[in-house]
Amino acid sequence: MKERKFAEGICFWKLFWIFLIGSIFGAYYEQILNLMIHYHYHHEFVWQLRRGVIYGPISPVYGAGALLFALFLIRHFKSNFHLFFKAALIGGFFEYAMSFFQETFLGTISWDYSNEFLNLNGRTTIPFMIVWGLFGLLFAKVIYPMISNYIEYFPKKFGQIFSIILLVLLILDFTISWGALFRQRLRLKGHEPITFIGEFFDHHFSDEFLRKYYSNMKIIPVSK
Repeated sequence: MKERKFAEGICFWKLFWIFLIGSIFGAYYEQILNLMIHYHYHHEFVWQLRRGVIYGPISPVYGAGALLFALFLIRHFKSNFHLFFKAALIGGFFEYAMSFFQETFLGTISWDYSNEFLNLNGRTTIPFMIVWGLFGLLFAKVIYPMISNYIEYFPKKFGQIFSIILLVLLILDFTISWGALFRQRLRLKGHEPITFIGEFFDHHFSDEFLRKYYSNMKIIPVSK
């Protein structure tokens, strides 16, 4: 009997790797884009961290976008126009939702398109949704098939063990990173830590420390 490949088809580990690769790509894309924009306006190279977690080049927004595309675009479209339209809606809705939840639960803003053409409450724009649609076409037709094949080339045993290790590390990274941001919000409201966990975050993840890793994130003023 032929042994099954690692992460064959659309399964949990395939989706995990799609999320991880998308997150890493998104972090470097943001940093390179920011480098070029800064050089254009200031004529100097500045490498500024753009990520969604503290440890590692990870931008979960891009990873989650890639994950949604893999779930809802692959083998679920009737034509290229249908694929484009669906990707545009998914991308726009997701960008809007992430902006809303970040502002509501963390009290921070990482992007604001209020001054952009055809914006939707400053959270996304129609032109950006068109870009999402075009990227969805590229993802479904070219990127996903290529990445999927590479993932399935992993030796099965190695792929499973390595993936579990990465998943555990990623969960720890998310827990620490978003815990630090949540504690920052409480700190700005004047709430003293009531457990050793709050004291840990205050001691190791100060506002100055977080500004280094979330350089493009703006904190919404709060009333204590």
